[in-house]
Amino acid sequence: MSDKTMRAISQDRFGGPEVLHETTAPRPAPLPTEVLVRVVSAGVNPVDWKTREGGGMAGVLGEPPFVLGWDVSGVVEEIGFGVHTLEVGDEVYGMPWFPRRAGAYAEYVTAPARQFTRKPVGLDHDHSAGVPLAALTAWQSLVDLAGVTRGQRVLVHAASGGVGHFAVQFAAHAGAHVIGTASAAKQDWVRELGAAEVIDYRAARFEEETGEIDVVLDLVGDGIDRTSTRSLDVLKPGGLLIAVPSGVAPELLDLARERGVRATGYLVEPDGPALSTIAGLIDDGTVRTRIDEVLPLAEAAEAHRRGEQGHVHGKQVLHVES
Repeated sequence: MSDKTMRAISQDRFGGPEVLHETTAPRPAPLPTEVLVRVVSAGVNPVDWKTREGGGMAGVLGEPPFVLGWDVSGVVEEIGFGVHTLEVGDEVYGMPWFPRRAGAYAEYVTAPARQFTRKPVGLDHDHSAGVPLAALTAWQSLVDLAGVTRGQRVLVHAASGGVGHFAVQFAAHAGAHVIGTASAAKQDWVRELGAAEVIDYRAARFEEETGEIDVVLDLVGDGIDRTSTRSLDVLKPGGLLIAVPSGVAPELLDLARERGVRATGYLVEPDGPALSTIAGLIDDGTVRTRIDEVLPLAEAAEAHRRGEQGHVHGKQVLHVES
């Protein structure tokens, strides 16, 4: 590629994984206060394949063609005027522009410098790329929104998934009593992350096992076995349900009010300072990350196929750098 072009994975229409294809795209240039980052690795998230199909953030991105992806780990290649927090050569990670177009499935991205921060020292780029969107969703939900504190009881649905495995660790770090739902094969790992109890959702109804809960982080949604609605049954008076995948329907919100509990959806946003804090927790050993698989950029469609099958243990990552 020349210094004016780059490899990227694009799509010209909505549809299945087969619509993703490698292309040559113009290499972006940073505006004032922005940085140009050479992408080493890009994380793959459920919002990516939902958007590819025409759901997810498609309403924000508009009609194809576009380049998917928001999780980035790479190296600062160029800085725009006014950038003082980063320098050329810094190894950084971030979730730029979400929910607007970031184009992480490409060799270069540009974004405001403060949407990036230095990546964890102890992680390579593949592992760092699996952190931003998932970890920020967990952090902002439990720390910023719910304000989880010591002694509270927190239920995390899909505790072994990309967001869930961070949520368990953040809640445990805050001193909460964490209960996770996970399949039997993943229960030991969820306990290792800090869960005091793990419920096999295939073998038991969680509402019959948990006791009263202060905060439910629902990463499954009402589309699967009415998980959000059933979660209202376990909340103590004044408790909070955070429904991430599908948000909160008006009917669910009304039901929560009737029962004297709270319910809200949540959408993550770029947050360089929070990622800096998370990097510190990773580097001091408080928080662990897990990568399910790393595939080359050219196999983005295969990553989507595998991810859509579900039951990913940790995160999927595309290695972009040749």
